[in-house]
Amino acid sequence: MNILEIIAKKRDGKELSKDEIQYFIDEYIKDNVTDYQAAALVMAIYINGMNEREITDLTLAMAYSGDVLDLSSLGNVVDKHSTGGVGDKITLILMPIIASLGIPSAKMSGRGLGFTGGTIDKLESIPGYNTQINVETFIENVKNVGISIMGQTLNLAPADKKLYALRDTISCTESIPLIASSIMSKKIAAGANKIVLDITCGSGAFMKNKEDAKKLADIMTKIGELSGRKTVCIITDMNQPVGNCVGNTLEVIEAVDILKSKYMPKDIEHIITELGANMLVLANKASNIEDGKSKILENIANGKAYEKLLQLIQSQGGDISYIENTSKFEKAKYIIEIRAKKSGIITSLDAYKVGNLSNYLGAGRLKKTDSINPRVGFVFNKKVGDTVTQGEVLGYVHADEQEKADFILEQDLFEIN
Repeated sequence: MNILEIIAKKRDGKELSKDEIQYFIDEYIKDNVTDYQAAALVMAIYINGMNEREITDLTLAMAYSGDVLDLSSLGNVVDKHSTGGVGDKITLILMPIIASLGIPSAKMSGRGLGFTGGTIDKLESIPGYNTQINVETFIENVKNVGISIMGQTLNLAPADKKLYALRDTISCTESIPLIASSIMSKKIAAGANKIVLDITCGSGAFMKNKEDAKKLADIMTKIGELSGRKTVCIITDMNQPVGNCVGNTLEVIEAVDILKSKYMPKDIEHIITELGANMLVLANKASNIEDGKSKILENIANGKAYEKLLQLIQSQGGDISYIENTSKFEKAKYIIEIRAKKSGIITSLDAYKVGNLSNYLGAGRLKKTDSINPRVGFVFNKKVGDTVTQGEVLGYVHADEQEKADFILEQDLFEIN
């Protein structure tokens, strides 16, 4: 067996065996397969695809290419993962709710890259919160308070890290077999035995249309079944930002306000109840989806989810006074109104454009070594479907540089007809 034979086989549209896929991953990790050889195979996969069995074998080979977290001591662990988007603070809201309902919430999250935000960046905007705890502390926190969220400090799925970077350089990112295996390999390596996936769809997501989102959901569900992990996929809208806030500190404040029952954007209520109810059913904590939705809203209303958020932050060194009084968070230097240029109905608030402009303000990063500014971003008063009058305030730009704020005000973020 050698890599040239494997490349030629997939180039000709043939099915790779489990041993051939394992050989490729093993040798690529050891640098015995070069990047240009791996690129040739990835391009062949991109063009000719893979069947469900091949994708599952690739997923498992990548999952076990490095450390695999053992969470068996915690019992029935249900993990949640989003394929990414703009304003996505769902983990900050949903995981404390789930923990408050008696499901161990052990989650490893990532940083943002490009126009998509990262949960770890948001948590690190809370003074003192330590995302780089060791695995022993991580598991102990889940046992003691029911929840822990940390950065991906382990060497999880290193083969995926290499392939992910390679795909980006050869225009092979938008391949459903490669996206599915990438996501599922990390989830399996992170120790989940049941998984709920939020497949975002729209301008601010990798999947731009519902057909592709459905294909990705079907394949990841099948991978979960074939790898012995019950997996449920929910497709959610990412044509406009999630909720009202975009930017790290701003999103933390919004998550806190929601858990304090101050308000609840309709899109966030839909996402957390759909994802959360499925998590509760998988964990045998709800009899059906409607029962699960009811329990989620109840634990927001009675304050139990908010109390769990406080326990999470305190257990990892965070200063909970900032959560108890969010006005303590440092604010951007300039907070400038975005006003409607005409009257009508908002027909678009493009998530992709908002995400890229957030990066321009400093809220995101273009490469993993970039630093971010937690203060900057957007707060929107109005969303798609709202009727507005000329001159009405639609939202606010939070910026630390006047010229950047001025540039954004020149852009047409909202389409009004």
